[in-house]
Amino acid sequence: MPKVKFIKENIEIDVPEGASLRKECGRVSINTNQGFNGFGATLNKFMNCHGLGMCGTCRVNITKGAENCNSMTAREKMKFKYLPVPDPLPCMAFVGNEDTMRLACMVRVHGDIEVETGPEIDLFGENFFS
Repeated sequence: MPKVKFIKENIEIDVPEGASLRKECGRVSINTNQGFNGFGATLNKFMNCHGLGMCGTCRVNITKGAENCNSMTAREKMKFKYLPVPDPLPCMAFVGNEDTMRLACMVRVHGDIEVETGPEIDLFGENFFS
């Protein structure tokens, strides 16, 4: 069984092959809907898209083992790599870590990975206003 290590929480869990990262986080009471730099984490725990990949509040940074996950979905590419036109969070494409940032609801685990939940967003970084 694949192992998922959560860096901030210092928790390591075994998950079934192909498991949804969001569901496995919920199983061990890890809130993936952190909001933006922790702001709104309590509210986002209940007010989110419930795994449809629309809100972007379940951002995680796959620090090790990204190759052991499914490839980035079209919704994730629109959130993190391209400027989405109808998206409510257009700034997500300019916050850094675009290659390793994923939505927990879209990640399927196929091997050992290390995950940082609620990665910090640098709203004043060099890429944000480009």
